[in-house]
Amino acid sequence: MKKVNLLFLFLCIFVLIASGCAGISSDSGTSTDGASEGKTSKEQKMTVASDVGIISLDPYGSAHGEPSTILAATQIYDTLVIKDGDTFTPSLAKEWKQPDDNTWVFTLRDDVTFHDGSKLTAKDVKASLDQLVQRKESPLTVLWAQLDSVEATDDTTVTIKTKTPLGNMLYNLTLLFITPADQATKDDFFRKPIGSGPFKVVSFQPEQDLVLSANKDYWNGAPKLDSVTVRNIPETAARMTAIETGEIDATWTIPADQINQLKQNKDIKIVDTPSYFYYFNWFNSSQKPFDDVRVRQAMWYAIDTKAIVNDLFGDTAEVMKAPIPSSVFGFSEQTPYEYNPEKAKQLLAEAGYPNGFETRMIWSKGSGPQIFELQKALASYWDKIGVKIIPDQLERAEWIEKLTALDWNMDLQTNAVISGDADYTLGRLYISQANRNGYKNEQLDDLLVRAKQSTDSAQRAQLYDQANKIIWDEAVGIFPLQLKQIYAVRSNIKGLEASPSGAPSFHQVSID
Repeated sequence: MKKVNLLFLFLCIFVLIASGCAGISSDSGTSTDGASEGKTSKEQKMTVASDVGIISLDPYGSAHGEPSTILAATQIYDTLVIKDGDTFTPSLAKEWKQPDDNTWVFTLRDDVTFHDGSKLTAKDVKASLDQLVQRKESPLTVLWAQLDSVEATDDTTVTIKTKTPLGNMLYNLTLLFITPADQATKDDFFRKPIGSGPFKVVSFQPEQDLVLSANKDYWNGAPKLDSVTVRNIPETAARMTAIETGEIDATWTIPADQINQLKQNKDIKIVDTPSYFYYFNWFNSSQKPFDDVRVRQAMWYAIDTKAIVNDLFGDTAEVMKAPIPSSVFGFSEQTPYEYNPEKAKQLLAEAGYPNGFETRMIWSKGSGPQIFELQKALASYWDKIGVKIIPDQLERAEWIEKLTALDWNMDLQTNAVISGDADYTLGRLYISQANRNGYKNEQLDDLLVRAKQSTDSAQRAQLYDQANKIIWDEAVGIFPLQLKQIYAVRSNIKGLEASPSGAPSFHQVSID
């Protein structure tokens, strides 16, 4: 009887094997079904596209403030801390303390290695901060003007001392990307740099594409993706076609007139979040007629901000209520300028320009979504009060040259408060010493310096409230709208979270 049962069992097993064992799966979720087997073995390759190309992978150079460089750096390098909502969480630094107002001590993880296998220590952190401060071309160097010293106390301890208290220390450190001390100063290092981040650089073609592969030995867990390619597709129509056809898996900076069409595609999901990005139009307050506050205020009363935002940007933006976006620490809502062309004309007449005047507006080609349409809308409103605008669209290099030399009347542009702290914009751009727009105000200077030096967040918020009011009421510029971060993502992409800085991390992303 036992022999019969054994024979029957062997026959069953033979039949199952011959038929492909259909329906039998292991605890790991793999299956002998051909399609399922192909799916589980498929490489996790993601391609994303932006409308602005990555110029450089150098986190200490002139492109450091560019969102595209921050995007790349977020994947390749690590920082001491990470901003998570309104709080800061450990990254390379597992803890920190302040023995006194001018001293910060960071204790590093001891299990972090660079992509080449070398150990990351406090010496690398010191060298990275030294390089950022010493290489003056970085727009972020000014954030460290009060740095006194940085010391690698031992392999896992970094001590940073400042000349005065630095209230935005942790915000600044979210933008300090750590590179190997003995390699990062080499001339060709940033052509194919190494960091300790979740992805390694495979290849890089400036303003074209960046190809990354997973760092399987990443200290915070290996990425789920095998590779990421970041492409530059500046033409909106081409990017929208690419996301709809599946040529790319995600993109951002989506114009308002494209959103409804994308929503109709069942294979695409739209993700949005408040952002650090906004539009502004500066006046050169060191030149006539904009040295007169009445003229600057008149220009604001002359435009219907709500109509511009609704008509041009729709769900991709909202009316701004301060000189910095509402998502930034230090924001405080101000009294809006009403649309009142008659008041605008009255102010112009009081300032000595009853018939208006002619002025030039510069902006950089490709510096923001629908910037050309925004420029035309503003010019149309100003034409109604007698102000004739000479449009002057410039290539980026020429625009930067003119902007820094104050060789302009009005400047239209986007900006991003990429640290998430008001000092990055207000303290960096509006203090008299910076002389970025010709406006100088000792009271404002005092508020900005005190806010930078305070380590009390409540006090900082109060000081920035006063600073916001001065910049707003004095109409140093016009701040019409803050942009939302709108992402179009293929529905099989999981774990991609929209970032207010425009630099999402791909560490936890996967493909179904």
